[in-house]
Amino acid sequence: MTDNTSPPIAMPNLWVALIPIVLTIGLLGLQIFHYNDFTPHIALAIGFAITGLVGWAQGYRWKDIEAGAFHVLHVAMPSIATLILVGMLVSLWIASGTVPLLIYYGLELIDPAWFLAASMLLCSVVSLAIGSSWTTVGTIGLALVGIGTAFGIPLYWIAGAVVSGAFFGDKVSPLSDTTNLAAAVTETNVFEHIRNMMPTTIPAMLIAFVLYLLVGGQSGVDAAQLEQIGGLKEGLRSQFDLGFLALLPLLVVMALAFFKVAPIPALFVGFALGGLVAFINYDYSLNQLLTFAHSGFTISSGAESLDSLLNRGGVTSMTWVVTLMMFALAFGGALERTRCLESVVSSIMRLSKGFRGLQTNAILTSVATNAVSGDVYLSIALPGRMYGPEYDRLGYSRLNLSRAIEEGGTLVSPLIPWNAGGAFVIGTLGLSVASGDYSNLLYAPLAFACWLSPAIGILYAQTGWFSKRAEVDRAETRPATGSALAASAEGAA
Repeated sequence: MTDNTSPPIAMPNLWVALIPIVLTIGLLGLQIFHYNDFTPHIALAIGFAITGLVGWAQGYRWKDIEAGAFHVLHVAMPSIATLILVGMLVSLWIASGTVPLLIYYGLELIDPAWFLAASMLLCSVVSLAIGSSWTTVGTIGLALVGIGTAFGIPLYWIAGAVVSGAFFGDKVSPLSDTTNLAAAVTETNVFEHIRNMMPTTIPAMLIAFVLYLLVGGQSGVDAAQLEQIGGLKEGLRSQFDLGFLALLPLLVVMALAFFKVAPIPALFVGFALGGLVAFINYDYSLNQLLTFAHSGFTISSGAESLDSLLNRGGVTSMTWVVTLMMFALAFGGALERTRCLESVVSSIMRLSKGFRGLQTNAILTSVATNAVSGDVYLSIALPGRMYGPEYDRLGYSRLNLSRAIEEGGTLVSPLIPWNAGGAFVIGTLGLSVASGDYSNLLYAPLAFACWLSPAIGILYAQTGWFSKRAEVDRAETRPATGSALAASAEGAA
């Protein structure tokens, strides 16, 4: 919690506010593109230190900067806990046969020619049902990686389709934390918010679906691939019991999500059921299950392709992602506490000319906050809080704002590698960027639905299409909310 006894300090001017942002982005670019080293942790830590120095020069004390960082970290703890829990769950869902079963029947049922379109739709449905893009990516997405790899489809194409579906389902699910946060900070009704996103959601999904259909996946499977697929299926049959019991953990988690059980308890139940099924089917000891949960599932089947696909998961697999997320959140919290982000957003607001500029800037502010702070919650909460009164002044509904910050926040999050969403996708789906090979990062532009939606939103802003006016005959429903950032603590991505 921030120290409310601190004397008020004036907001820095734009040029001062930009110092830590520009220097940190420059350091990130130097490290990633010049030195071919994709480990942005230390660059973000240095960015935090620079922000602290700028804040100190403005009159802030160390405990003020520390409080800002720790406040955002505290708010994001449910997301960090979810991240760790997904790592644990993935390892036991592999051990129980849940993920292998999905891979096996996917190889049986999915035609390689329309694999990408099917992947997007499947991830959309699952994410919509459970309200969690991260859980969808870590389970269904992981299985689709195995299936698509067997079909010979490049990993970045698979990841693009998975991300498109998973984060779009999350965006329009009433069970999603980011959906509820966007409605909360703009003081709109969550179901009206979801309905108002349809004008951008539906076209973006249709265009993405057509693109994935046109690309297809693999027009045909040659003899070598058929042999590889046959070997993979045989390996799955010989190593795992692919009966209905293996599907039980996934079905239970989906049922709990349907009945609006909080994400962390629901995932923990899925984790425990995965361990129980693994014990029943394979007689693993408690020590083995705990080791899997911590260090990841391991198998030595003699088939290298099968082992490389299934040897993953566990708490340790999330260490890189969690530490990156913590560095990014601390940096974002310091920027918010020193009012650097507020200064930048205020400057942008002054440049807004009418509704077209306001709506466009709201989307781009969410995108920029995502990129600078690495935190999807901040990218929703900050512009959501600051732009709201301007929509009221112009006579436009705040539903336009809630749609803008959802598009620039939720959907752009997985496209930025050092953002929590992007780091999770890279770590979970195995999008290695080792040795300076960044080809797997092509998943970002290939996640068509995620960037098409804000692009369509900007088009509507310029044309005035689907730009809802404020109701003049009745007050819009605005539920009482506490701190916008605190609202995000109620769920996890």
